[in-house]
Amino acid sequence: MQDLLIKKEDTLFEKLKTEIRPIVIYGMGNGADKIIDICERKGIMISGIFASDEFVRGHSFRGFKVMTYSEIHSMYPDAVILLAFAVFKDDLMQRIENISREHTLLVPDVPLFGSGLFDYDFVMANIDSIKQAYELFADEKSRSVFLDVMNFRLSGEPAILRRCESDRDELFVNILKLSAHEDYLDLGAYDGDTIAEFLNYANGKYSSVTAFEPDKKNMRKLTKQFGGLERCTLYPYASWENDCIMNFSGTGGRMSCFSDGGSEVEAVAVDSLGRSFSYVKMDVEGAEYETLTGMKRTIAEYKPKLAVSAYHRAGDIFTLPLYIRKLNPGYKIYIRHHKYLPSWETNIYAV
Repeated sequence: MQDLLIKKEDTLFEKLKTEIRPIVIYGMGNGADKIIDICERKGIMISGIFASDEFVRGHSFRGFKVMTYSEIHSMYPDAVILLAFAVFKDDLMQRIENISREHTLLVPDVPLFGSGLFDYDFVMANIDSIKQAYELFADEKSRSVFLDVMNFRLSGEPAILRRCESDRDELFVNILKLSAHEDYLDLGAYDGDTIAEFLNYANGKYSSVTAFEPDKKNMRKLTKQFGGLERCTLYPYASWENDCIMNFSGTGGRMSCFSDGGSEVEAVAVDSLGRSFSYVKMDVEGAEYETLTGMKRTIAEYKPKLAVSAYHRAGDIFTLPLYIRKLNPGYKIYIRHHKYLPSWETNIYAV
């Protein structure tokens, strides 16, 4: 399997070190900060920053005047562009494709949480675990997706990631296969979008719905949408390996997470609920491993179907499937990537 991964000299930051064309960043915010920090550490010079026209207001970011794409294109017609924000909507995807026709566009895949960077040295340091994860997947498509996602994360080449996308129908029809009697647990329910998805694919039939959402703003949206749903219980909890009080940074968006600051929230282990669940989805912003630890008994005894985000931390793509198999060796484990740049919405599924 090691022979199927790209060579060190073809990885993103190794190529950028020798790049003679100007390198510019598309986007601002946390992603751009992380990319610029990595480039500074590696001695890679950034020549400019631009944003979508609607976000350009004559301001600066990290010492650069934020320009429009047309300004950057005029100033640096041969620039290499590094995408610094997430894209999943069709109109933005089309914009990225249009830019790619005029420039080399690469997508650094920096971890949302933790300090590790998924680069060649990281892969080689974890190659034994990566090989073990590759071998445990239940179908050839999973092994292909696993390799494509890793090669994309190493290279930054968006075409590698785009070729391994799966739609949601394929997932629910071929893998999850929901019945009319599911006890569904949604960990990180956000505003209820994944409850709506569950109800859609279950044709509105279910035994129960339970959801955790610790962000107060999100919880208000969730309650407004599903507070009146029959056999549905909504908790203002975060999920964790045990029951405790933790600090939480609520942003009112998808990126709310545990933090050193923020307000206190109640964190709960799934095992503490003392209930069986038949299907558990978790998108808990870097706390997936601890959440799985907090549902050891539930997984061992009831073997619920699992949908687990595997993109928040550098090693999630291989540590999480290995841990799930350890918790219940009876699982068949799959990996799928759904339309997103960078490799967010890469998830592990266990049935």
